[in-house]
Amino acid sequence: MPRGKKELAEQIIPKLREVEVEVGRGKTVLEAVKKIGVTEQTYYRWKKKFGGLRIDQAKRLKDLEKENARLKRLLADAELDKAILREAASGNF
Repeated sequence: MPRGKKELAEQIIPKLREVEVEVGRGKTVLEAVKKIGVTEQTYYRWKKKFGGLRIDQAKRLKDLEKENARLKRLLADAELDKAILREAASGNF
């Protein structure tokens, strides 16, 4: 089954607001999410991750997640280098 396109946080947040407005007007969540073109499951996943964020906060979150992933890779590389040096120093190569 083909997966849909990935939405950017800058696109998701206005859609979440639109659903909130529609629900406030008396529509059901299912009707509101159909209007924005996503499934109910996607809506709740977005709401869990981006609910209550402003667009600038979402951009900052995305940047921090990228930086965190980069730092984790650097740490893993450093630990590997350290293990190789430790092994070489002990003469077990």
